[in-house]
Amino acid sequence: MAQTAQYIVKDHLGQIIEALNQAFAEEWLAYYQYWIGAQVAAGPMRPDITAEFMEHAEEELKHAQKLSDRIIELGGTPVLNPEEWTSIAKCRYEAPSDPCIFKVLHQNLTAERCAVSHYQQLCDLCHGIDYVTFRLAEKLLKEEIEHEQEIEDFIHDMDYLKYCDAEIKPL
Repeated sequence: MAQTAQYIVKDHLGQIIEALNQAFAEEWLAYYQYWIGAQVAAGPMRPDITAEFMEHAEEELKHAQKLSDRIIELGGTPVLNPEEWTSIAKCRYEAPSDPCIFKVLHQNLTAERCAVSHYQQLCDLCHGIDYVTFRLAEKLLKEEIEHEQEIEDFIHDMDYLKYCDAEIKPL
């Protein structure tokens, strides 16, 4: 536990640790959403998209580790019970009950947009108060925006495929 870090943010410590734990829970849910989506997804471009899902899952797991490290530095405890993740998280886990790759992409896009919003809020909370957490949130925000863009690109490509298929006439 870093006493100087705790002292610097003492007036906001509880709020910052709560926000970090919320992000921590969301990253674990995002990890699982990507991982399970990669396992069950079906449809066009599946190999490329599921490879991207697995890459995103690994990145979400790394985010959870960085958040855990910062929570501990501030004298807090990361959420210990996975059963609490869904009650703490603002960004919700959505089970891929329909394995259609297009639907799974949209579910993950919704989750990424929520993560972008949450990390922006964490940046706003920490700006001028806790620069270490601010820089962490800023870095994670940038990575979540990249995830959002990559998913949007896949969705655009799939929309384009639908358009192309409509233009092709049987021989």
